[in-house]
Amino acid sequence: MINKIRINFFIILLFASLGAFAQDTGGKKVWTLQECIEHSLKDNLSIQQSKLTVEENKAFLKQARGNMLPNLNAGGNYGYNWGRGIDPTENTFVNERITFSGFSASSNMTLFGGFQVRNGIKQSNLDLEASELDLKTSENRTILNVATFYLNVIFNQELLNNAKTQLESTNTQLSRTEKLVEAGSLPLSNLLDLKSQQASNEANVISSENALTLSLLNLKQLLQIPASDPFEIEIPNLDAPSALLLSKSANQIYDYAEANQPEIQSANLKIESADYGAKIAKGGLYPSLSLSGSISTNYSDAAVEFVPDGTFSVEPEQRLQGNLTGNPSATIDLFSVSPNGNIQDVSASDQFDRNLSQRLTFNLQIPIFNRLQTSTAIQRANIAKQRAEVNAIQEKQTLRQTIEQAYNDALASAKSYEASLKQVEALEESFRMAQQQYDNGVINFVDFQIAQNNMFQAKSDLVRNKFDFIFKTKVLDFYQGNPINF
Repeated sequence: MINKIRINFFIILLFASLGAFAQDTGGKKVWTLQECIEHSLKDNLSIQQSKLTVEENKAFLKQARGNMLPNLNAGGNYGYNWGRGIDPTENTFVNERITFSGFSASSNMTLFGGFQVRNGIKQSNLDLEASELDLKTSENRTILNVATFYLNVIFNQELLNNAKTQLESTNTQLSRTEKLVEAGSLPLSNLLDLKSQQASNEANVISSENALTLSLLNLKQLLQIPASDPFEIEIPNLDAPSALLLSKSANQIYDYAEANQPEIQSANLKIESADYGAKIAKGGLYPSLSLSGSISTNYSDAAVEFVPDGTFSVEPEQRLQGNLTGNPSATIDLFSVSPNGNIQDVSASDQFDRNLSQRLTFNLQIPIFNRLQTSTAIQRANIAKQRAEVNAIQEKQTLRQTIEQAYNDALASAKSYEASLKQVEALEESFRMAQQQYDNGVINFVDFQIAQNNMFQAKSDLVRNKFDFIFKTKVLDFYQGNPINF
């Protein structure tokens, strides 16, 4: 839904920016609602946090998929040994300084682990989708907040215009009264009463200006624009929507929102994720089978070998005497024959080749008792799933209550707006007649002031009810997938 909103925002922004450009005088930028929304979506800190959560879950998914692959580690060593020690190549004692080195590599791969790896991938994928929906939820809330603050600025601008109109009316009446008092047609008290009314109207203008300044400041802070920066928004001509727009019931609006709002979709995905978390915990009850392999070799400068030169040495070794030939006096001489040659150092390449060791191992682990860790993990995973289910129910209840409240508020606002329209029409006519009577001296200033104040108060109420009705209908439009624009 947020993509649809952004597309509509882009189209409206294209036309609205042209109008804003025409209004932009003296180099001062005039912000449209769509520009405020786009700016907030880009710089809002809550949205930035949600984006980081998405990136974090992408990393978790990458790691979960990597758990299916075998690992590979390689290492080496190089060092010296003094005094009595063991030659690592010959496994014999030596008593000299030797230089040694070695290299090794090992790998391990899980063949079966209670489906924990596969379920971990599915859970991580669901967590990523849920975080992306949470990002959309954060964007939706930002859009509603910007629209609320933007509309509040327009509302206060309307109240300021109404206060200025009331002041202008009083100033006009004051000017006429001054002439009538000078001519002796009206008493001086009427002039003094109007000056008091003028001061009261000026105070209302100042109060309205302060309210407008504060609403602009609130909007700037929401957009993270420094308070000292010049800031002005586009004030569109807003007509109150018709009550006929509330053609759908609150239940119909909720049914659509439940199927499309990202916070509900995210809550449902988190239930599925918690279910896979329970399956991962139960996987600890299954045996696991893994395959591991390693290869290693080493070298020592103490390693030597005998290299024969092709000749032999013959030396007497022993003389035997006895009945070997049936003759007790016979003797036999024994000789030892040994090859001749030289002792040479074994080259590093030969040692690495001769000392090469390789190993392949299947490892089976059967869980019997692990100090209740697996059963506790299963219990905690089931609790997490129940918590996700409760959270989903709560999200749905909150959404339903929000829509029902907004719907009832919209109906009440529509009725209040229609009543305010009738009230303003009646009080405008009443004020027109009171002004004529006051000018002719038929009524006193107090009655005239009451008629005037009643009319302008009714106009202020009309503005308030109008904007309240507009916003409530925009909220309902938003939950029906329509963009917020004025």
